[in-house]
Amino acid sequence: MKYTGTWYIDEMEIWDDDYFNMEVRAYITIGKSGTGEFQFGLVFGDIDGKIIRSDETERFEFTWSGSDESDAASGSGWIKLKDEQTIEGVIKFHMGDSSGFLAKRAE
Repeated sequence: MKYTGTWYIDEMEIWDDDYFNMEVRAYITIGKSGTGEFQFGLVFGDIDGKIIRSDETERFEFTWSGSDESDAASGSGWIKLKDEQTIEGVIKFHMGDSSGFLAKRAE
């Protein structure tokens, strides 16, 4: 699966890099089975997803559950390839914020 691996988040739509890199370098990791994890700022989540194809597009859509500042949190999101080394996507909190992001493949 072309989304497999670790991707470092370089930009987020509603949070700056001082926040999203405050605890660790912000990342999203996807395994071959479609499970994975992410962390940015004080938000951590376990991912469960799959590739969704429509007429002209393909993207990896997922749900997640985890924590935000030690409080339970969950939501959904998606990623798609911009090129072989870059993904763009959205992470959404259930009943809360939603942010677009760009990430580069870890080397």
